[in-house]
Amino acid sequence: MAEKRDYYEVLGVQKGASDDELKKAFRKLAKQYHPDLHPGDKEAEEKFKEVNEAYEVLSDPEKRSRYDQFGHAGVDPNYGGGAGAGAGGFGGFGDMGDIFDSIFGGFGFGGGRSANPNAPRRGGDIRANLTIDFMEACTGKKVKMKYARNETCPDCNGSGAAAGTSPKTCPDCHGTGSVRISQRTPFGNISQTTTCSRCGGKGRVVDTPCRSCSGQGMIKKTVERDIDIPAGIDDGQTLRVAGEGHRGTNGGPSGDLHINISVKADPIFERDGYDVWTDIPITYAQATLGDEITVPTVGGKVKYTVPEGTQNNTVFRLKGKGIKRLNRSDYGDHYVRINVEVPRNLNRDQKEKLREFERSLNEKNYAKKNSFKEKLDKLKDIFK
Repeated sequence: MAEKRDYYEVLGVQKGASDDELKKAFRKLAKQYHPDLHPGDKEAEEKFKEVNEAYEVLSDPEKRSRYDQFGHAGVDPNYGGGAGAGAGGFGGFGDMGDIFDSIFGGFGFGGGRSANPNAPRRGGDIRANLTIDFMEACTGKKVKMKYARNETCPDCNGSGAAAGTSPKTCPDCHGTGSVRISQRTPFGNISQTTTCSRCGGKGRVVDTPCRSCSGQGMIKKTVERDIDIPAGIDDGQTLRVAGEGHRGTNGGPSGDLHINISVKADPIFERDGYDVWTDIPITYAQATLGDEITVPTVGGKVKYTVPEGTQNNTVFRLKGKGIKRLNRSDYGDHYVRINVEVPRNLNRDQKEKLREFERSLNEKNYAKKNSFKEKLDKLKDIFK
């Protein structure tokens, strides 16, 4: 297995990066490698997963602290065996011994595993991808999602033993899940604690396995769940649904479902945080004389009066007509950029009327200039 890259290197940030810097780097890379933008590209898919994994750890203060102290061993469930996959937790100082066991092979750290292999363990987290429309991200949506997760076997109720039988305490490790081996070396006796090969670290053995789960106590099952997508969620964000991940073992809690959200671009609206921008075309006459226009917003159509003399690229704001802020009651603003359409293919009569209009404007401006010049001359005469 290839060695994992440093999470800070994956996101392209320094070790002391702020939460905003992490979020900005994550959104940029998530968009760059998103599978929807690179269909069939396995390399982009792997990079997308790598970016998500790095951000999941570094965006969580507790996981980030453990990662900074212990590296991948501090957050990888394959080290220490304390919490289920994705839980990222240490079950106490006993689990620290497991980390040392993994790194140093258990030499010199006698005492064996203090964690009870039959203790409740949290289920692993699940990651899923969901693509929604722009308006669905603005207003929220309830969706049905199907995904596979580990469920407790209904036939053996998670014991792994066939009906009418029950697991037995492993005779080799006496239920601890690990065995201690002493080796004589030139340096003296060295003790090594290792996973019990007979029970695989479970502390129990099943003589007659359940046929449904082959003695594992868990089965893979496709489930369908109603998921509430909150209004205001943005492209690249991850929605966490607590307790909808893999089921825990030995009565432990379930993991979580993490949904990576992708939002489709809209042909009319452009999002900037919780603000929305649109380009609205108006005619030359509307810009010159002013007019009431209809502006489409994420909340519906809004009337707005364009003042006379409006110039091209003028921007006006519709306060509170943007996107609802995530988990809040207030809204962003809607900005409208005016595009004045210059008339084309005018006939001879229309062109002549336009020239007359232009001459009348020039005469009016000339009169204004002369009037100002006369007033200036009078002031000069007074101060002579």
